Amino acid sequence: MSVTPSVSQVDSPTTEKLAIPPLLGASVSELTAWVQQQGQPAYRGKQLHDWIYHQQVRSLADISVFPKQWRTEIADIPIGRSTIHYRKVAPDGTVKYLLQLADGQIIETVGIPADKRLTVCVSTQVGCPMACDFCATGKGGYKRNLARHEIVDQVLTVQEDFQERVSNVVFMGMGEPLLNTDNVLAALTSLNQDVGIGQRMLTVSTVGIRDRIRQFAQHHLQVTLAVSLHAPNQALREQLIPSARPYPLADLLAECREYVAITGRRVTFEYILLAGVNDLPEQALELAQRLRGFQSHVNLIPYNPIQEVDYQRPSRDRIQAFVNVLQQQKIAVSVRYSRGLEADAACGQLRMSKK
Repeated sequence: MSVTPSVSQVDSPTTEKLAIPPLLGASVSELTAWVQQQGQPAYRGKQLHDWIYHQQVRSLADISVFPKQWRTEIADIPIGRSTIHYRKVAPDGTVKYLLQLADGQIIETVGIPADKRLTVCVSTQVGCPMACDFCATGKGGYKRNLARHEIVDQVLTVQEDFQERVSNVVFMGMGEPLLNTDNVLAALTSLNQDVGIGQRMLTVSTVGIRDRIRQFAQHHLQVTLAVSLHAPNQALREQLIPSARPYPLADLLAECREYVAITGRRVTFEYILLAGVNDLPEQALELAQRLRGFQSHVNLIPYNPIQEVDYQRPSRDRIQAFVNVLQQQKIAVSVRYSRGLEADAACGQLRMSKK
């Protein structure tokens, strides 16, 4: 049975700052300290780091540069890799994965190839407690936070399957990243320093949790912050995102402005377009008025329909009309048409269909 936790329950100390093992997500210095605890010379820490992140080994028993006897002794110590439970490929090359974790839980990850880029959409929780009305993940309930190694593993899994270096990572899969802040920050550090992905190629998406954006800003990262608005006013936002009730839109935008002031980085606002719900020209104008003078960018996302609700995707003409209003109001805007529609592209769809 799924449980919807409070903010304090989700981000509890018992689920954060994991000690190694599992080894994935650990830095060179952490791995060096660990091998020395095992009675091995310090240089084996760098070897271990290379085999985990670059050779993408799945078992310590397979690290051929280690002494055979030691390999036997540590064979059962987990690196922290998942297994592919299900894999679905769309005609456009997008691959959606269901990954099985060590405790049997299933999460979604998506590999999105485009030109010279390979983007991975990662999950940060098993399920999601935010219960957005249009989201398949929210319909499935919440189980637990993902650990550092479980987030990093998703990127290595896609990299391994595509046999291609991952260039971009978006934290836009299952879950609310800012309800799992410690593990998300640890994963961002590992993806940057261990896997070698530039901070500006990393995007963290949030629906907005009071004070968490401000706290996130204090880390002065160069990552992109994407805030899911989906409505130009509080009343409609509460209808679409029930968890938004105690956090007024005006307060959320004020915190976003603080983020810009602290980091010098603009905020991306995600806005899923739902036909006849939030896609009217007057709603575009209302949105523009709220964002005027903001160092921001609006990313419009035509909706991916799911079976659980009746929301529909707007027509291209309706989408373009919304874009036109924002552009006339001097708001930076782009439209992101989701990839892999034939592969249950909406977050949580594939997991729900394969339960």
